[in-house]
Amino acid sequence: MSDVTIKARESGPYLVTGSFTLIDADGNPYETANPKGNVALCRCGGSATKPFCDGTHAKIGFQAMERAGRASQEE
Repeated sequence: MSDVTIKARESGPYLVTGSFTLIDADGNPYETANPKGNVALCRCGGSATKPFCDGTHAKIGFQAMERAGRASQEE
């Protein structure tokens, strides 16, 4: 089994590292073209190459929350 890491970059894309398959909504695999398996996925919504990052986040001033919030537990 291979290890996959997904890192939220500071107000930037999700950086996915490792061997993985990315599937679109119709079940078709995307060509990731990177033999190392490193892919940056858009999270600002502005990329012209979705689901991949094209650097638009920097141009539009995207501000993200990189740290997970604490889940509230109902009593």
